[in-house]
Amino acid sequence: QVQLVESGGGLVQPGGSLRLSCAASENIVSDNAVGWYHQSPGKERELVAFITRGGTINYAESVKGRFTIFRDNAKKTVYLQMNSLKPEDTAVYYCNTYPPSLYWGQGTQVTVSS
Repeated sequence: QVQLVESGGGLVQPGGSLRLSCAASENIVSDNAVGWYHQSPGKERELVAFITRGGTINYAESVKGRFTIFRDNAKKTVYLQMNSLKPEDTAVYYCNTYPPSLYWGQGTQVTVSS
């Protein structure tokens, strides 16, 4: 079973930055489109950004200009660099293929608060 493990979350003040990592157990990063998703309390899980096998990137309107998705195929890892964080970015962040498979990892909590 392919595993995607998220890490890098934490507590940060508004305006701060975090870098999330999504490490894969197989070559899913180089062979598939991979996305970052988030879920806030009481809300459905939403797509934040994705990067295709060919390098095409797309962002949700709410994070454009602040978040950057990129990958390192050699490390089998996809990253999400989050800058200028806002309280509304608070959520559990997950990575998965894009479109998502049925398997979801534990996610990593991001809390933006002063």
